[in-house]
Amino acid sequence: MSESKGVLQGFKEFLMRGNVIELAVAVVVGAAFTNIVNAVVKGVINPIIGALGSQNLDNYKACLSASCEVNKKTGEYTSGIYLLWGSVLSAALTFLITAAVVYFLMILPLNKWKERLAAKKPVEDVPVDPTEVELLIEIRDALLAQRAGSPSVPSSHAGIIGTQKSQQ
Repeated sequence: MSESKGVLQGFKEFLMRGNVIELAVAVVVGAAFTNIVNAVVKGVINPIIGALGSQNLDNYKACLSASCEVNKKTGEYTSGIYLLWGSVLSAALTFLITAAVVYFLMILPLNKWKERLAAKKPVEDVPVDPTEVELLIEIRDALLAQRAGSPSVPSSHAGIIGTQKSQQ
């Protein structure tokens, strides 16, 4: 009984993680936008392409073999090997429009909002670590002082070495 309770508790923790919830929201919103995007593709893009030919992108095909035949009554292809590039184009357009809508209407505003929240947070006064040049100057001064027989370190850099040694 305790093992199943642990498994259920682990499953609950998995579901309550932030990124799992965000993913679920993204899937739901993406599914909702898919209907809108399909309507835009069928109602706007297909008629624009239809000005050049057929309004249904699925009708755009290319024959790979020399013996391609079309049934004149139905308009369907009866023999030959065809690339259905119109269907691929339609799916690619649907994907690009969906991605653009999700990015520009959801991701971009959310990132701007997060930036504003981060800008409103007070900045903590964290001591800045010494640069490489400062550390090298300090090491040089310490070596010079050691050669001269003086065990003291120049006072301007004494705090940096002590801080570095205590951090390690």
